[in-house]
Amino acid sequence: MPAPREYPDELRERAVREVRTTGRPIAHVAKDLGIHKEALRGWVRQAEADTGERDDRLTT
Repeated sequence: MPAPREYPDELRERAVREVRTTGRPIAHVAKDLGIHKEALRGWVRQAEADTGERDDRLTT
């Protein structure tokens, strides 16, 4: 299994912002930006936890 890919923080922030502000599906945003959709899904979930929108994950 390949090692997890590291993405720049700016790309993570941009991708999460696009999903959350436009409502576009994660898979579409991920494809457009060249990100694995499950990586983006995790980032979005973590962002929601960090802002209190989700309570099923620990905050960083």
